[in-house]
Amino acid sequence: MEAIQVLILMGSKSDMPIMKKTEAVFDDFGVSYRTMIRSAHRTPEATGQAIKDAEDAGCQVFICAAGMAAHLAGVVCSKTIKPVIGVPIASGPLNGEDALLSTVMMPPGMPVATVGINAAKNAGLLAVQMLAQSNETLADQLTADRASQAEAILAED
Repeated sequence: MEAIQVLILMGSKSDMPIMKKTEAVFDDFGVSYRTMIRSAHRTPEATGQAIKDAEDAGCQVFICAAGMAAHLAGVVCSKTIKPVIGVPIASGPLNGEDALLSTVMMPPGMPVATVGINAAKNAGLLAVQMLAQSNETLADQLTADRASQAEAILAED
C-alpha cells in the first residue's frame, strides 16, 4: 500500500455514494487516503490485514462506515491505537438509528469518535482536524475553510 494519512473502510459497496463526500474533503485538502470495502463480520481477517497494512503505510486516522449492526468501527478500534471515526449509515428498518447506537456505544477504554448518520463530510473534516494538530498547512486550510463558511452565511443575510 502506498503512503496514506487516512484509511476509509466501508462495510459494503452500497456505502460508497455516501463516503464519496469524505473522499471529496480529502481531495480538497490534499489528504492522502485509500478506500476499501471490509466487513467486520464477513471479512475479519482481511479487515485486520488492511489495518496493519495502512499503519505500515503511515495511516494516522481510520474512518469506518457501516449500517445496521455497524461493528466495523469497533473492530478497527480494537486493532489500533490510532483515532477511529465511525460513520453510521442509514439502512435497514431503523434507517441508521441502529448503526448510530452500535457505533457510539463503545465500551470504556475503546473510544470511537462518531459523527451523525450519513455525515461523511463531517467525518472527513474531523479527520483533517486531527491531522492538522501536527500539520500547519492543514491547520491554515481549515482556518480558511471556516472563514469561507462564515462569509457564505453572512452573504445570505
